[in-house]
Amino acid sequence: MSETPAIPTLAEDKEARLPLIIYVLYLASFVVGFTSIIGIVVAYVNKGEGPDWIQSHYQFQIRTFWLGLLLGIGALILMLPLAFFGIGFLLPLAVAVWFIVRCVFGIKYLSHRQPHPDPTTWKW
Repeated sequence: MSETPAIPTLAEDKEARLPLIIYVLYLASFVVGFTSIIGIVVAYVNKGEGPDWIQSHYQFQIRTFWLGLLLGIGALILMLPLAFFGIGFLLPLAVAVWFIVRCVFGIKYLSHRQPHPDPTTWKW
């Protein structure tokens, strides 16, 4: 009786390890603050390596960082005028939720060993 080979978990998958670490660094930046900078550097250094399905994650992670930075700065700029109406906190909160959801969807695709279906999207 032949046994089917075990499918490696996400942490055991050598190809998916670095993209997973980058997603975790992005999420940890909400607590530590600077880990997303480490994540973007790792993504840029490794973006030319690995199979195509991994490359789509690096592209998605790079876009997530820069779009998150752009949206975050915009939200902070608009936060003060909107504070007059009592809703100033909503924009930074929305950007944070957007960033977290993108990371969670990225991890989901990565865990299934799938490329990100649309790494250039503004959505997830």
